[in-house]
Amino acid sequence: MKKLKVIISGGGTGGHIFPALSIANELKARMPETDILFVGALGRMEMQRVPDAGYEIIGLPVMGMPRKLSLKMFRFVMMLFKSMHRARKIVKDFQPDIAIGVGGYASGPVLKAASKKGIPCILQEQNSYAGVTNKLLSAKVRKICVAYPNMQKYFPADKLIGTGNPVRQNLLEEVNKKEAYNHFGLKKGQPVVLIVGGSLGAKTLNESVMANLDLVEKSAVQVIWQTGKIYYKNIMEGLKDNLPENLKPLEFLSRMDLAYKVADLVISRAGAGTISEICLLGKASLLVPSPNVAEDHQTKNAMALVEQDAAVLVKDVDAKKDMLPKAFDLVSDKKELEKISANSTKLAKPNATAEIVDVILKELNN
Repeated sequence: MKKLKVIISGGGTGGHIFPALSIANELKARMPETDILFVGALGRMEMQRVPDAGYEIIGLPVMGMPRKLSLKMFRFVMMLFKSMHRARKIVKDFQPDIAIGVGGYASGPVLKAASKKGIPCILQEQNSYAGVTNKLLSAKVRKICVAYPNMQKYFPADKLIGTGNPVRQNLLEEVNKKEAYNHFGLKKGQPVVLIVGGSLGAKTLNESVMANLDLVEKSAVQVIWQTGKIYYKNIMEGLKDNLPENLKPLEFLSRMDLAYKVADLVISRAGAGTISEICLLGKASLLVPSPNVAEDHQTKNAMALVEQDAAVLVKDVDAKKDMLPKAFDLVSDKKELEKISANSTKLAKPNATAEIVDVILKELNN
């Protein structure tokens, strides 16, 4: 049997890169001889994250389409043509058996080039609202793996397969709750709120904590707070003489497994990957969708949970006044917490990565 050759394309954010790496790892676990090539966008985080994970990556000079007509539009068109040309050469040289797009700028030129050559293509859409690139590609691909219901609004219904989103498998490993309490210096018996603003942190979430330090100090709630690297230094300076004992600010959470273990409530942005993790672990969550994303897709992600009573939503614009008061009310209401937690568990898709790889291998056999 000849060695399987796979191109995985896309990126731009951790929400695209993590599923891409999960799919690659699952393919390698099943067929160690598989040759995998990643194609990303130059200057984006995949150009570092993918080699760190042990895979080869080629970058395209592609960029996002400007929202307004300006000189940037000329540069966008120029970069797109360059990327299309480069993508055709990559496909011709590598000769993949299949191409997988995970969303993000680079997947457009690559999947277009692959489909023109008659190479089967698969899309993985993480969000409840389809990205522009994936919508444009949907006519050219064989199957589209999705995480949310009702995606026929954006894609041909006969191509849709509800697999869910890949999540970090290490989060499912059993961890000791006592170790988790000790790790963060927490007291047993007091509720814990975990605040995560994504890998880079989130300005609004951080400002909402800083605006409510008195509320935190007076409460019996312990708060683990991932600030993000770019905000940490300023926050610690601002907290110098005013750090409540029950507030635990951290630049980065290296042990998300321990953080999730002790959290009674998670406060987060509404990125698809984070939501998938929250559901998988059956956590109650308060979601503050980022307004700075294309087509406001984080609000749509959050609403998919809110409509099932599986999360609470606070708008970004209301976060300073509402986020922590609502969160503290929620953790004091055990019955409500348990209901939200149980409903989020119902939405979990624990075998997403394996199911996506099943789809890929089935298309190859076809």
